[in-house]
Amino acid sequence: MIMSPKKTKYRKFHRGHLRGKATRGNLITFGDYGLQALEPCWITSRQIEATRRAISRYTKRDGKLWIKIFPDKSVTARAAESRMGSGKGAVEYWVATVKPGTLLFELGGVTIETAKAALKLAAYKLPIKTKFIIK
Repeated sequence: MIMSPKKTKYRKFHRGHLRGKATRGNLITFGDYGLQALEPCWITSRQIEATRRAISRYTKRDGKLWIKIFPDKSVTARAAESRMGSGKGAVEYWVATVKPGTLLFELGGVTIETAKAALKLAAYKLPIKTKFIIK
């Protein structure tokens, strides 16, 4: 189940910059343990889903998992071997913009050992360095 917004104001986004640290979404609010980003990047909806599956499989669906990021930015790509010009390409996939300090996932209702192991497995699915944090 790949995530994407139901409706957006504009179909295509500018690429933008990945500067600065996260000032919002950088504290544990729901669970007891979290996975925090240490680098800036775009995380695709496929990566988020793969990570979610890894966590829920490891915890055997015990406890509760919160996904704190949502892929609401569209990324476009030109068709292969198409000529230059004639506008911007079609939407290929969706990404969540992540800055250092952003909490990606929160986990609650499981032991610290389970949470640590599950979030370590999850970190392998992501393209950035992450850190395990406790509330």
